[in-house]
Amino acid sequence: MEKRHIDFFTKLLNQDNAYFDKAHLLAYSYDATRKRHLPDGVLFPRDESDVSEILKYCNDNKIPVIPRGAGSGFTGGSLAIEGGIVLGFEKHMNKILEIDMQNMVAVVQPGVINMDLQRAAEEVGLFYPPDPASQDYSTIGGNVSENAGGMRAAKYGITKDYVMALRAVLPNGEVIRAGKRTIKDVAGYNTAGILIASEGTLAIITEITLKLIAKPKFRKTAMGVFDSVNSAMNAVYKTMAAGVTPVAMEFLDNLSIRAVEEKFKKGLPVNAGAILITDVDGDVQIGLDQDLATIERVFKENGASEFKVARDDTERNDIWFARRNCSQSITIYGNLKLNEDITVPRSKLPELLDKISEVSKKYGVKVPCFGHTGDGNVHTNVMVVDKTDPAQVENGHKAIEEIFKITVDLGGTLSGEHGIGISKAEFMPLAFSDAEMELFRAIKKAFDPNNILNPNKMGL
Repeated sequence: MEKRHIDFFTKLLNQDNAYFDKAHLLAYSYDATRKRHLPDGVLFPRDESDVSEILKYCNDNKIPVIPRGAGSGFTGGSLAIEGGIVLGFEKHMNKILEIDMQNMVAVVQPGVINMDLQRAAEEVGLFYPPDPASQDYSTIGGNVSENAGGMRAAKYGITKDYVMALRAVLPNGEVIRAGKRTIKDVAGYNTAGILIASEGTLAIITEITLKLIAKPKFRKTAMGVFDSVNSAMNAVYKTMAAGVTPVAMEFLDNLSIRAVEEKFKKGLPVNAGAILITDVDGDVQIGLDQDLATIERVFKENGASEFKVARDDTERNDIWFARRNCSQSITIYGNLKLNEDITVPRSKLPELLDKISEVSKKYGVKVPCFGHTGDGNVHTNVMVVDKTDPAQVENGHKAIEEIFKITVDLGGTLSGEHGIGISKAEFMPLAFSDAEMELFRAIKKAFDPNNILNPNKMGL
């Protein structure tokens, strides 16, 4: 980076918040994809005014700016693939500014950790439901930029369902407000809705107003064991049709079950075709018992050989352990994991899993599947045994492309929560028409005419 740029940023932020040394550039060069792209600098803005000044300068000098949360994304959304400046919010802009008990909202800065907000809300009897697997370290700003989901999405929805308003800075340094603290707001375009899931390509979010709800008083966990994935998938959407809306409805296929058991020895049913793990919650204990009775009936009508309800927190944690440790366990099948988070209508889950099995056989790759079947979101993991073998890697990528085509044909989407970034950019034309892609590009140009914000992400 030119010395004049370094001098400007250092003068604006001081040396404690502007870094251009190799150590910082390396530390901010990768995310969960493990791909590396070195930025030219790493800046830690102290407030919205700093963000405005940085963007104004970068826009005038055509310097790319990449906003970054915790770097926990799976699609390369926070990578500086063209160099430029990475903006980190974890150092200063990481505060819960307000929890408004009367209106049941929280106002936070983008660097706030998801779990920190959940705990702060629960301390006053309120509840922030979105719970991505990375909740212990991912930031609210990153969650909004990727529209993160989580295990509770089946009942409570995802990040977009809780964003009421945003403050954001445009590339020219102007500050905009999108949305209101009010429950109803139909004045003007839904600018907040456009910024959610935009992956930092349109504006830099500096403040987020989130809806909170009352914390449920009771919660119960149960697990069903099935002989086949198909039976389990049928049980998912038939449970919803029976009038029960579980908090979570998570599944593991046989490959996932075997991987967790081999790694952790938890006594899982390794011969099962699949297991379903479900949570229900509410304010009336008898209501939870009725929900569990309905779930048990539907599960058994659809081939469940076993149904277990956790009696206490220890048993609940044991049941959830398998699901929470799937991702790390399936690495027993290969040293390269091509991890995707496709989503289809719930009724299409049996067909989707059948077709993924066919793809697995066609390309000679293991594809363990697990995920959030309560909302149709399946984590498919194409496992390449040896990532140094070009032929195996090519087969893995061919399998992924075919799975994407199947998903779209079933009325599904390329991503339920991870976003597009660079990993899925080439597949955007599978899911969107030329006219739709041109509309996306026009929106990008309207917000960011010089294309400085997170350029070349999402296929734009």
